Amino acid sequence: MASTLNVKESRSSERTITVAGLPVGLFDNHLLITLVKSHFQDIKNEGGVVEDVIYPTRTKGVAYVTFREKRVAENIIRKKKHHLAKKIGSAQLTISHFGEKVFSSVNVTLDLSVFRSQHSLESLVKGLKRKIPTLCFGPLTSSGRISIQGSFLDFKRLKETLLLKASSLLEENRNFISEGEKWKGESPKRSLQRSNTSLESPGPSVPETTRHGVTLVLDTDIFLYLKNKHRFYESTLKKFHMQCKEIIDGEITTICIKSTQDDSESNNEKQVKKLIERLSHDLHFKLRKETFILEGKEAREKRSIKLACEQLQSRYFEVLTNFYKTHIDIIGSSSDIYLFKKEVMKLLGQKVRL
Repeated sequence: MASTLNVKESRSSERTITVAGLPVGLFDNHLLITLVKSHFQDIKNEGGVVEDVIYPTRTKGVAYVTFREKRVAENIIRKKKHHLAKKIGSAQLTISHFGEKVFSSVNVTLDLSVFRSQHSLESLVKGLKRKIPTLCFGPLTSSGRISIQGSFLDFKRLKETLLLKASSLLEENRNFISEGEKWKGESPKRSLQRSNTSLESPGPSVPETTRHGVTLVLDTDIFLYLKNKHRFYESTLKKFHMQCKEIIDGEITTICIKSTQDDSESNNEKQVKKLIERLSHDLHFKLRKETFILEGKEAREKRSIKLACEQLQSRYFEVLTNFYKTHIDIIGSSSDIYLFKKEVMKLLGQKVRL
């Protein structure tokens, strides 16, 4: 996700690229900025004059590079393959247009303990790594929790995979219960033996929301924008007579959609899911997010930043402002975010570093 970007004009986004894959923790920020700038000014790399390099950003290993000419940015993106420098391991970089993959990095901690009865968790994680190799998996704890980092689209695939496994687990549990009914006439010892071989540990039950309707997974920022700034979301649910349970878990939001009508209307659930997915996909490439950091600032500075954002809310209807204890997120189109931030700086007299 984008961090602070000092631009001189709203069209600078056309001359800006997103650079991902930078080595984290190997060099200080100033040296890494120098290496990045040198790489993208090299003619051998289709480069040109670099006006600005923004690093670090909120996303680890991601920088924003602004060129003097739009043509150079386009050439860099066309080249596709870039390796930063041999002396730092020839790190391969991923280049994209600024504004693309804005919501690209997600960090979550998953609890896989529910699958203990169905899988060896180590084998499950290995299988997930093979299926989605672009995700970065942390160590698996004894409690079954694991931290994972990657793009939102990869997490969407992961979520769908785990939901299928959860459905399979639920079906196994149902079959186990059905078999248990048949064992009522058997001796307690025989029944216990069969029970132990069928299911070692029942584990936590699958949430009720996965048993009915359809499930949709969205990036939390996109979901909040969709719900608070886009009439389509609520109007679609109302039009198709849907009830919705929304579960926000950090950067991932799970939406469980269920029809309030009889079974004849159940196909509408899938239709509503597709409509929301289509719009969220469009927003994924349209929206940018900037963050005003409050943590570490004096109380007076925090109040000034909050007040400035509150004053601008009524003028920027298409910008979503989310206030948190440690920071303020603003989400909207590139041009709106640029103007919003510019006016915040003007209100603050540019005395507070954001």
